[in-house]
Amino acid sequence: MKNMKFLVLVTFVLVMTACADAETANTGQIALSGNWQVQSSAKAGTDGEAISGAGFSVEKWYDAKVPSTVMGVLTENGLYPDLFTGTNYKDADRAPFDSSWWYRTTFRLSGLKNKYVSLLFDGISYRANIWLNGKQIASKDEVYGTFCRFSFDITDIVKEENVLAVEVFRAQTGEPNMGFVDWNPRPLDENMGIFREVFVKITGDVDLKDTRVRSDLNTATLQEASLTIETEVSNLSDKAVKGELRGEIENLKFSIPVSLEPNEKRIVSVNPDDVEGLRIKNPRVWWSWDLGNPELYHLNLKFVTGNQVTSEDEVTFGIRKIETYFTESGHRGYMLNGKKVLIKGAGWTDEIFLRDTPESNEMQVRYVKDMNMNTIRFENIWGTSQHIYDMCDKYGVLAFIGWSCQWEWEGYLGTPDDEFGCIRSEEDMDLLTRYFYDQVVWLRNHPAIIAWYGGSDKLLRPELEKRYTALLPEIDDRPYIGAAKAHVSEVTGPTGMKMNGPYEYVGPNYWFIDKKLGGAYGFNTETGPGAQLPVYESIIKMIPEDQLWPLNDTWNFHCTTSTTALNNLDVMTAVVNEKYGVAADLQDYLRKAHLVSYESTKSMFEAFRVNKPETTGLIHWMLNSAWPSLYWQLYDYYGIPTPDYYGVKRANAPCQLIYNYGDNGIYVVNETLSDVNNLKAEIKTYSLNSKLLSDKTMDISIASDVSSKILELDNQEKNTFVSLQLLDSNGKQISENFYVLSSKQDTYDWEQSSWVGTPMSGYADFKDLADIPEAAIGIHVAETTEGGKKLINIEVENKSQVIAFFVDFKVKNKKGELLYPVFWNDNYISLLPGSSRTMTCEVESDTDTGGLSVVMRGWNVKEQEIRIR
Repeated sequence: MKNMKFLVLVTFVLVMTACADAETANTGQIALSGNWQVQSSAKAGTDGEAISGAGFSVEKWYDAKVPSTVMGVLTENGLYPDLFTGTNYKDADRAPFDSSWWYRTTFRLSGLKNKYVSLLFDGISYRANIWLNGKQIASKDEVYGTFCRFSFDITDIVKEENVLAVEVFRAQTGEPNMGFVDWNPRPLDENMGIFREVFVKITGDVDLKDTRVRSDLNTATLQEASLTIETEVSNLSDKAVKGELRGEIENLKFSIPVSLEPNEKRIVSVNPDDVEGLRIKNPRVWWSWDLGNPELYHLNLKFVTGNQVTSEDEVTFGIRKIETYFTESGHRGYMLNGKKVLIKGAGWTDEIFLRDTPESNEMQVRYVKDMNMNTIRFENIWGTSQHIYDMCDKYGVLAFIGWSCQWEWEGYLGTPDDEFGCIRSEEDMDLLTRYFYDQVVWLRNHPAIIAWYGGSDKLLRPELEKRYTALLPEIDDRPYIGAAKAHVSEVTGPTGMKMNGPYEYVGPNYWFIDKKLGGAYGFNTETGPGAQLPVYESIIKMIPEDQLWPLNDTWNFHCTTSTTALNNLDVMTAVVNEKYGVAADLQDYLRKAHLVSYESTKSMFEAFRVNKPETTGLIHWMLNSAWPSLYWQLYDYYGIPTPDYYGVKRANAPCQLIYNYGDNGIYVVNETLSDVNNLKAEIKTYSLNSKLLSDKTMDISIASDVSSKILELDNQEKNTFVSLQLLDSNGKQISENFYVLSSKQDTYDWEQSSWVGTPMSGYADFKDLADIPEAAIGIHVAETTEGGKKLINIEVENKSQVIAFFVDFKVKNKKGELLYPVFWNDNYISLLPGSSRTMTCEVESDTDTGGLSVVMRGWNVKEQEIRIR
């Protein structure tokens, strides 16, 4: 413990040193992140005065860090082993969390003479009593609300050696808590804990906080921008203060005189009329990665009086402009820096016990970019810090932020709902107004965030929405959208969104032929084809060996928690049986189920691209999983991509040939920033026995941001393979696409459509895929390094006269475990007879490739495992 105290002291000294400039600085902010202990009040008692005293023993407490939840702490300490295996979670005891739990830490400060000290909490769930050095500084009657931020003046209590104790209480029925809904079971502890960061802030007489940088960009030229800096300046003393607000943005330095009356607090604004340098010529503009570079700037702001830095604030920001528009059909779209952008994204969830790390956050944002998507929808203001949003800023991934539907339905919140959800009392509306204010102010400098959503499935109660819209112009300038579903608000007008599902399986043609529900028109804020099974290596982590086959209730337990649908694999099994034939064993079931979801997920994104400009956005439901799941995921709980991941990646290739299941047409889609000329489209069809049926080459050119039909295929009497390749003028492949098409179409019982989806009434028949000849694949593996990236290159050659279908590649370590994160240039590919290609897998730069192997197998390709030399 003494060593940890020393580390905290060193951190404080480093912060002070970093603040030192031409001025003298002995102020700063430290994070209380390590050196915490946690214990139940059932064992530790409830005497906050004693527990926050220096002599209190924590010998039998659990080591912890902050941010964390109680369950996160307990699982990290080895309790609840195998909690997610099988149905163990169902039997886990929630009773320990009926008691309050204590978080306790110690920290050391020095040099506090004539200083003011504040204790800051970015998030506590759900209520807390807070004690410092034997004194209670706040009670659970005032400290409550998951999305409230709290600041306490501890100047008169803090000393050199300090003990902080926080008694947390879980949310009760009806209290608006964390927004997990039906994609995982409720956390055993309801996420009770100090789930966001805690800071101690030391200032002089004047404090700066909640600094904001607003940018106004000339979108006609992109050559001019103006910045306005706003910061809350507080005179903490009882005497008048004169000083300077000093700022620095790269080469720009400025100073503004500021005078404050005793105890005065106000917003100080600095604009180009005050500082000409805030009028920027040829700014580096922040773009989403698919439209340009996500350029960032950094502001350092100080208040200086008597050559002393009394407070300092730092902001990273981007120069960009967000606007929305409506299509002629009434669908809302988004414009970034004056350019319309087709939103292509997926819905995020935090890990069930909020154990995401900076490393896992970065990996997941990289995954989004790797899938050629440009957006994450956060249905809930997720994150144990701002780090996930920092990563969106860094990688150029747009972010939609809004509340979860948990507060809109009685089945989730536990209190009666109506057309405006469950929030109806003045007290609850006051709380949610504070939620909104605190979260907007907390996150508003992130350029990646492009909209605030007040509701998800429903609109806010008009009285509450009026409060939101009254305060928003004072604190932020992003668009506000009333809900993620199609509604017309009496306060804010039409949402321009749609949320018609489906959430369960539909065939690839659905997305093209449906014109009334979830199909490819408008902006669909959450939809997807239901079950998306992990790979076998993940399945065996969550399903016990003796319950792997046949499918059973253990599998169903890892579907969604919905009580009405989506809670078993019956639909997926029916599709597998009808389309591909009854599975012989687990491996056979998985390859068929993987192809089922891959094709529908891929087609969903393709349809929204083909149908531009009638489409404005698509959010796949979901991106990731909070716990080991079988539904709604592009990569699984363990961080391993599902086959659907690669379907999305291929579907969103910037310049691509796409088959339209609705009109049997071939379309070229160009979402690059430039017109593309002198291309060649190679379109081939094959029988399932790999006999070439047709071969057509077309010269094409296509403008930027356009979808265009170039050919209509002949109707086929039998099942066929379709190969689409797009080549540049030198014959180099730009992109490729591949389909297996049935002579029998998927059909639907449209009259039985519901929020879940539209039931199938007939199925495309691919059972003859079981009889396609075996393909022989040659493979050579080598390791290289290019541009600082460590790559595994796999040369594959189809040495046979038959198509190698749905071939996937994996990298395993010497223990036989899947290596992740890895970034393939493509996967689940098909190879034409006699063709070859290079597969590239980027691994982490510090990966020891000794003992690694590449495993390849396909629908009609035997498994091969090759050691990396």
